[in-house]
Amino acid sequence: MKVPTNNIGGEIVKDNETYLLKDNKLLKNLVVSSTLLLPGKETRGHSHDGQEEVYFFQYGYGVMTLGDETFPVAGGETVLIPDGAFHKVKNTEKYPLYFVCVFDGKRYE
Repeated sequence: MKVPTNNIGGEIVKDNETYLLKDNKLLKNLVVSSTLLLPGKETRGHSHDGQEEVYFFQYGYGVMTLGDETFPVAGGETVLIPDGAFHKVKNTEKYPLYFVCVFDGKRYE
């Protein structure tokens, strides 16, 4: 099954003044989620035991906190999130930041 990275489809999980979040649950064991993070906004930040994630940044710029480290992120970069690690993304620019993440099974938030 092929889906475009800039529109993975799926159901809208959240749509508010911070972001548009969609989950594509067409696979049996993985969820493919997209986040359009609006300018100057940030995710709540969270961690989940027993679950790793991969974030694929598609366009925009921001900073990501992963555990005790904060570093810049941009379109074309990938971040691997270990099991149980706290993570948070902030859009530092005047344009949206868009990323796709893949995780196992269900959403832990």
